[in-house]
Amino acid sequence: MTDHESDVRVTGTMNGKGAEYRQGPVTLRRSRVPAKTTDQRLLDERGPTSWVHQDPWRVLRIQSEFVEGFGALAELGPAISVFGSARLSRDSEEYGLAVEVGRLLAEAGYGVITGGGPGAMEAANRGACEAGGISVGLGIELPHEQSMNEWVDLGVHFRYFFARKTMFLKYAQGFVVMPGGFGTLDEMFEALVLVQTEKITAFPVVLLGTRFWGGLIDWIRGTLQSEGMIRPEDLNLITLLDDPREAVDFIKTWSDGAKVG
Repeated sequence: MTDHESDVRVTGTMNGKGAEYRQGPVTLRRSRVPAKTTDQRLLDERGPTSWVHQDPWRVLRIQSEFVEGFGALAELGPAISVFGSARLSRDSEEYGLAVEVGRLLAEAGYGVITGGGPGAMEAANRGACEAGGISVGLGIELPHEQSMNEWVDLGVHFRYFFARKTMFLKYAQGFVVMPGGFGTLDEMFEALVLVQTEKITAFPVVLLGTRFWGGLIDWIRGTLQSEGMIRPEDLNLITLLDDPREAVDFIKTWSDGAKVG
């Protein structure tokens, strides 16, 4: 997600060694920094026959990302994925709210999973880390992004978005969505589609920030629902709140109800 993910790092200068680029488990510098990301090569490459020879082998690399992700997160325990913009400054109100979300989730016994980057991701990881909780970052290879933030205790680096997205969903019991851009919207709507189509169940999606998200909710209600593109009950898949404590309490109540059910 462009807004909230960070794992590939063209990070500028590090200890005089120049630009550093993270490609899965591999670190590249200087002339070894590629012109394209792995995802770009997978999706953009054109050639009369090259895909016949290359794509089957890519399956093994994709498989390895799933294996590494499953292995790293298998014993994580209950966790919530927190999304939001990488562009939030540390002195913004939203950053402070994300820190509070991370802290409250940790105190409630949840691990906190983010994209591992700056902004809202860093804030949620920071809140969880400072509260003594489990702070997880799932980074992604991007051409111009920062490194994994310093508050991540368990970091996993991915080349492929779809492998990484699976980890966000498989190992989380819900989403808290802070203000963000395209990447944030991508993760949010993917979760909603999976719940709507019953691919996953008992999965709360909480949007934090009425001022930011209110217009989107109005459009969903006034356009999507009114024109029959979604069912009226689909609006119940989204919970819009302003208070981090209310958000965490809502998730706890939902989780407790799912266990009983």
